[in-house]
Amino acid sequence: MKINKYVEDLRAKSATELNEELVAAKKELFNLRFQNATNQLDNTSRIKEVRKNIARIKTVIVQKNA
Repeated sequence: MKINKYVEDLRAKSATELNEELVAAKKELFNLRFQNATNQLDNTSRIKEVRKNIARIKTVIVQKNA
């Protein structure tokens, strides 16, 4: 249910907002990877979650462009 709400929120956003969200998610993924490499990351499952969110954002962007 939480994922469906997230996707609905993404679909309600404009293209520029989606691009901003994509950049923010990519920055977060970079920071998580950096923390993981330096053994500072406690919740490693967050990396997987952020990667999936990036894919969801990209999917919505493609759907809006079509």
